[in-house]
Amino acid sequence: MNAYEKLEAHFTKISDLGHISAIVNWDESAMMPAGGGAARSRAMATLNVISHDLAVAPEIGALLAECSELELSAWQQANVRIIRRNFDRAGCLSSDFVREQTEAVMASEQAWRVSRAQNDWPTMMPHLKRVVSLARSEAAQRASKTGLAPYDAMLDLYEPGMRADRLDALFEPLKRELPDLVTAIIEQQSQTPLLPLGNEFDVAAQRALGLTVMEAMGFDFDHGRLDTSHHPFCGGVPEDVRLTTRYNSDDFLQSLFAVIHETGHAMYEQGRPKSWLSQPVSEALSMGTHESQSLLMEMQACRSLDFVKFAGPIIAEAFGGSASDPAWSIDNLYRHVTQVKRGFIRVDADEATYPLHVILRYELEKSLLEGTLEVEDLPAAWDEKMNAYLGLSTAGDFENGVLQDVHWPAGLIGYFPTYTLGAMMAAQLFAAARKAIPDVSAQISCGEFSVLVAWLRAHVHHLGSSVSADDLLRSATGETLTPEPFLRHLKSRYLGE
Repeated sequence: MNAYEKLEAHFTKISDLGHISAIVNWDESAMMPAGGGAARSRAMATLNVISHDLAVAPEIGALLAECSELELSAWQQANVRIIRRNFDRAGCLSSDFVREQTEAVMASEQAWRVSRAQNDWPTMMPHLKRVVSLARSEAAQRASKTGLAPYDAMLDLYEPGMRADRLDALFEPLKRELPDLVTAIIEQQSQTPLLPLGNEFDVAAQRALGLTVMEAMGFDFDHGRLDTSHHPFCGGVPEDVRLTTRYNSDDFLQSLFAVIHETGHAMYEQGRPKSWLSQPVSEALSMGTHESQSLLMEMQACRSLDFVKFAGPIIAEAFGGSASDPAWSIDNLYRHVTQVKRGFIRVDADEATYPLHVILRYELEKSLLEGTLEVEDLPAAWDEKMNAYLGLSTAGDFENGVLQDVHWPAGLIGYFPTYTLGAMMAAQLFAAARKAIPDVSAQISCGEFSVLVAWLRAHVHHLGSSVSADDLLRSATGETLTPEPFLRHLKSRYLGE
């Protein structure tokens, strides 16, 4: 075996351990009884340390050096590039630190589930303080090795190559325009009040509806499944994708669009380059790119009038609605799925207000990591920004404020900006897809997604991590990331501009 072949074999082992970790993490969120938390934390810490030790094995550096003398294909060269990046990243942390951090975030996440339900900030605060302290330490260690600013060093884990100064420039037009845009949309929508759809929607019917839509979108049920968890997510591995949603008996739209969103993630996973699945180059390009695939399906394609024309009769039938009832008309259903309102909860937010939720979290977590904001002061800072961006107060309401998201308790600091980067990418990619597929609207109105999915396979999914995000967008859309297509989309859909 030459040096490159030895690297492939080594990273196949790491991939296999990652497979186990992904399924165990899904089980922890979807199936594990509460009493299993402590033992699971210890086991996951051991597994993560084993994976980390493989990722920093000294022979990797020597093999990478030898690869520079070999003639490699373009994909092999890209794989070597990603392996080198992963090797450098892993080398920033010690095995002892990985174990300590894994145990801390798992205990914190499990505590969060209880504390959020009980609106109990004082109990959660010590857990979050420990997680933030470890995140600050991680950021400092990564910054010292990479030369990046601490927040940039964490952001780079989720969005390679992205920096805070570029984020600020991309978010500035949204921060400036969205508050007034949201006001204008709400005023316009108030002219045509929504007709209520009812107040009790059978959970079994909601699940069946979600499965029907997943099938129409092209989800491969031989290599994935749908379950229930506290927080909707997509996990597992490409050969065994695990989606979850949560059900609310008085609002079926929450679960339906969570399913659509997570199916968008799953389609990306199922479309990754099959011959490279055991190698780093096959991994999703970035979390922003991943989010673009979920939001392209959820927001761009499936909150469109075209999709409601397809899904409306199926929805009405699922919940006993009558075609002659104006409440179940296509127009009224469309108004429901495109309703804009200021709300407390990020995951329930519409696409116009959602970026404001993300910008709030980005600004707070950056301050947390840099030490200019302490965990004790987080609720007050959250309330101040919610008032400024959405005109809402969360004073004393921790469940709907600082405790609503799992990300910080789970140690995911630097992750939040990728949600709005994904929204921008989704708008930019869908606009390009519409040009490439002139009848895509007609196809969606018939429940036909195969041509759109094929376009995404070619321009996003099949590329894995072989290119940069800027190169992917430049190839697919003709330009690098810009907020303009997203803003144009909002003005067109909601104000007819």
